[in-house]
Amino acid sequence: MAGSTYKIIELVGTSDSSWEEAAKTAIDTAGSSLKDLRIAEITKLDLTIENGKVSSFRARLNVSFKYIKED
Repeated sequence: MAGSTYKIIELVGTSDSSWEEAAKTAIDTAGSSLKDLRIAEITKLDLTIENGKVSSFRARLNVSFKYIKED
């Protein structure tokens, strides 16, 4: 059985409604250009406050995808 190699990148997704939606936005966007996404680990959650109210949610993720060596 041959081993595999994965690359890990950091993404930040945003949403006006929730941290879950922010994470989903990041994965959906990355998935449109990266192939074979494998694992996403949420590393940080934060939010933006305007006029004393939450205005947006942010999720920072480490995302792995399979590394394919090009010849």
